[in-house]
Amino acid sequence: MLTGTAVLLRARLESDVATLHAGLYEDVASRSRSDARPWRPIPPGPSSPFRVREDDDRSAEAFSVIELATGELAGAAVLWAIDTHNRLGHAGLSLLPAFRGRGLGRDVLRVLCHYGFTIRGLHRMQLETLADNEAMIGAALACGFRHEGTLRSNAWVSGQFLDEVIYGLIDDEWKAG
Repeated sequence: MLTGTAVLLRARLESDVATLHAGLYEDVASRSRSDARPWRPIPPGPSSPFRVREDDDRSAEAFSVIELATGELAGAAVLWAIDTHNRLGHAGLSLLPAFRGRGLGRDVLRVLCHYGFTIRGLHRMQLETLADNEAMIGAALACGFRHEGTLRSNAWVSGQFLDEVIYGLIDDEWKAG
C-alpha cells in the first residue's frame, strides 16, 4: 500500500468493482470526459473497466483510492502505458462524486508520482486531460507537471470536439520539487 497525506492507494479488490463501476462508469457524462473510448452499457463484473485483472499486464498498474480520514473507497488511480525501455508512464485518476472537491486528487497524483519515480524507476510521467478540467490541471501543476502541449479538437465528448492538454514531469523535477 502507498500512503499520502489524505489517501492510500492499494490493490484493487473484487469488492471495489461494483462501487467503482456504479460511481465512475455508469455516470455517462463524467465517463465520457475521462475516457477516449465511447461509453456503452456494460454490466459490472468481467466486462467492467474496473475489474480485477489476473493477467500479467506489466503495462498498467491499477489502484483503488482510499480516503484516510474515513477509510472509504474514494476512487481509482492508474499508472498506464508503462514503457520500461524509455522509462515512462501515464498517470490517471477518477474520484467518486462524493469525494471530489476535497483536494484528494492532488494527493493521489503525488502518490502516483512517488510510485512511478521511486518504486518503478520511471524517468518521465505524463498525463492527458480535457483543457477545461481545472481540477486535474490544478493537481498536475501542484505536483510540478508542466504544460507541454494542446491537442486542438482532439476529444469527442457528448456531441462536440474538445481540446486536450498534455502535462509532463521528469524525475529530476520531481526530486527537486
